[in-house]
Amino acid sequence: MIEYALLVYKWIFLREVNELPNIKSAKKRVLVTATKNTRNVSERSALKTSIKKAKVAVASNDTNSNEIVRTASVDLDKAASKGLIHKNTAARKKSRLAKSMNKANA
Repeated sequence: MIEYALLVYKWIFLREVNELPNIKSAKKRVLVTATKNTRNVSERSALKTSIKKAKVAVASNDTNSNEIVRTASVDLDKAASKGLIHKNTAARKKSRLAKSMNKANA
């Protein structure tokens, strides 16, 4: 699926490349940007899914909610280290997850 999306993005940007930049390096930047954008969209979506799963597990008092929240925290740290989200945003989301988990366990 990601490969198909990359092909579509490249096709769209190649059409735009023919209209906008004339320099070879500028054309390459457009293609690289399209590739990175596709990857970031995919990773951001996976991160949101991980957070949502953790929230549902905590809300439903799932038996392995601690493990799911821990996995979501690791995913948030990885996203922050890659620059996908800001480090303070990751810390805030981790804190809120932990707070809700502690509240549910109490």
